[in-house]
Amino acid sequence: MTSADGSGVVHDDVWIPVDETAAVAGARRRAGALATAAGLAADRVGEVEIVVSELATNVVKHGGGGDLVLRRLPETDGGGLQVVAVDAGPGTRHLEAMAGDGRSSAGTLGVGLGAVRRLSARVDMWSAPTRGTVVVAGLTADGSDHEPLVAELRRPLRGETVCGDAVGHREIDGGTLLVVADGLGHGPLAAQASSRALEVFHAASSTSPADLVRRMHQALSGTRGAAIAVCLVDPARRTLVHAGVGNVSCRLVGGRRARWLPSQPGIVGHNLPRVQEQPVDLDDSQLVVLHSDGLTEKWSPEDLPPVTRHGATVVAAALLRDAGTRRDDASVLAMRVSA
Repeated sequence: MTSADGSGVVHDDVWIPVDETAAVAGARRRAGALATAAGLAADRVGEVEIVVSELATNVVKHGGGGDLVLRRLPETDGGGLQVVAVDAGPGTRHLEAMAGDGRSSAGTLGVGLGAVRRLSARVDMWSAPTRGTVVVAGLTADGSDHEPLVAELRRPLRGETVCGDAVGHREIDGGTLLVVADGLGHGPLAAQASSRALEVFHAASSTSPADLVRRMHQALSGTRGAAIAVCLVDPARRTLVHAGVGNVSCRLVGGRRARWLPSQPGIVGHNLPRVQEQPVDLDDSQLVVLHSDGLTEKWSPEDLPPVTRHGATVVAAALLRDAGTRRDDASVLAMRVSA
């Protein structure tokens, strides 16, 4: 599963199911290996392993099982690793207090979430009764604690080793370009199409969403094709320009102007309509969410973590957990609008 940051460097997401205690040790080893590959110092690798062990243990004991996602952070976000722990367990209203004083939801003393907070440069967590828990820990190489500008999560179809979706973003003068590409079907051939679209997205000098979709159409002519959405977000002017073809979604969450931006019918690479751009105004602290059809469109912003109090990664992880289907590849990209 791959995404690319603003430099065009591709990063892998590692999904680890954690449904029993025996899975904790495996998650710890995978995290240590990934941290070492990311160039972290030996003592920092040890801290990564502790954080992953604590989060995996909490997922099993208090969440009834769930997933860990390990992501290499680009240098622009401090390098190192981001760890996302997601479960659909009973949840709690007191997660922040537990992280502060070492209590556990089982009523026993513990240091799990407290240790995660102490060892991580940044922690964002959300939980609610009957809604489960999401914890995002950033273990950066340089100690920076800022929230990544754009949250990107992808999950392959169950049983597949590659994801047919690709997501990415790049910074330009006057804003940020976002893309979600969903290769038709799943598996390596779908991944080939979406990866080719991502290559075009990063190589092109154009910043017009419609023009980028047209360029991708030409490049994908020998592939399965893809559904693609591209957005240009200008936080300073509070504007967004959207162009989409196929079954991909763009939603604006929060603020006074929450809305859904539809894509045009067609297949990029095979059957391209006359691509149209849709400009819209944005509100401060609004969240721009793009996702593939691996997530149902029947989700409500009211069911998400409060977007004004949590980072984009927490919101994206909760959305993927609740709206994602295991019958298809799934991807979510989210960006908060702030000057």
